[in-house]
Amino acid sequence: MLITNIKGLVGLHPKSKLMLRGSELNDLHVLENAWLLIENDLIKDFGEMDSIPAHISNVPSQISANGRYVFPSWCDSHTHIVFAATREEEFAMKIQGKTYEEIAAAGGGILNSANKLQKATEDELFESASVRLKQMILQGTGAVEIKSGYGLTVESEIKMLRVIKRLKASFPVPIKATFLAAHAFPALYKDDHEGYINLIINEMLPQIAAEQLADYIDVFCEKGFFSVAETDRILKAGGVYGLKPKVHANQLSVSGAVEVAVLNQAISVDHLEESDEATITALQNSSTIATLLPSCSFYLGIPFADAKSFIKANLPVTLATDYNPGSTPSGNMNFVVALACIKLKMFPEQAINAATLNGAAAMEIGENYGSIAIGKKANLFITKPMPSIAYLPYSFGESQVDRVILNGEIYNGQL
Repeated sequence: MLITNIKGLVGLHPKSKLMLRGSELNDLHVLENAWLLIENDLIKDFGEMDSIPAHISNVPSQISANGRYVFPSWCDSHTHIVFAATREEEFAMKIQGKTYEEIAAAGGGILNSANKLQKATEDELFESASVRLKQMILQGTGAVEIKSGYGLTVESEIKMLRVIKRLKASFPVPIKATFLAAHAFPALYKDDHEGYINLIINEMLPQIAAEQLADYIDVFCEKGFFSVAETDRILKAGGVYGLKPKVHANQLSVSGAVEVAVLNQAISVDHLEESDEATITALQNSSTIATLLPSCSFYLGIPFADAKSFIKANLPVTLATDYNPGSTPSGNMNFVVALACIKLKMFPEQAINAATLNGAAAMEIGENYGSIAIGKKANLFITKPMPSIAYLPYSFGESQVDRVILNGEIYNGQL
């Protein structure tokens, strides 16, 4: 496939460049008036229209972008899209000013989703998650991480991870699976933390490893959820089975979560709405990625992460949706990029890099996804006509995605 008359080919980075730190996020690299050649499922070549080789210009399968932009697909490295039901009944509670903790104490929150999921069948969960994932892909997402964590029993956590495995086999995008049974303490173990942690370590992890159901292990390290010591223990137990750490860190308070994540060489720390100098110092002395989730802050009305300080400190920053039924009922990465500009005060170039190449890095797939480079997978989207790159986050209320290309083929929403 040959795409011609591209107004701007966005996100050109060498294939060897796997992640961007600090001021590197400013460098988006755009080739104007361009063509792009796809062979099989890979980016074969690209260049300027006025110097397109004759043998390439005669490729039979051609698309004219007609002055539109071509972007690498969004790489969404933090989602919870396998869930049984939405939670709009909690919406009014949020409007009334109830806090995240108050909603959870009233029977809402994660335990609400867990109760519903435990009653759902694997097929029901697969079908509903498929609908969500298709919509995300049509909005430009070409790689995704999906977490468990709404099961909170051996049977239901395994059920969630099996659904994710089915999604991996059914969809034309790379999917990473994260085991997040340490999302909350189920009611049965409210006063028996040791009992639930033993359940995770001694019953869930061996079965997950035996069925090869997860790539990562995650813990919600926060006051009222899992302590720093509990987090450390669970991450180390996951490491025994080859699961690399990720951590829900500093969403509601500066909790020590970042430090314990760094100690365990976590791939990423996600949320970081609350941070201090110790947070930044810990991350500066590590390879751990700061994953920011601005649509969660938008929906919950909590502080937005301090992206500018992280970038100034030369940290790698990633953007993701946190798509889930309780705190972020949206998988729209275009809106996330817009919020990063509007609320985190990131430049469009920084936000786009954070949502593409650095998103791929947070899923350890940067060698093949996240940028325009010869030899990378042809996961792309073509925009609607836009006057500039900045127009995409500027026009936050409408989609600028016109066509999606996955593995070198136009995606129409079919499995």
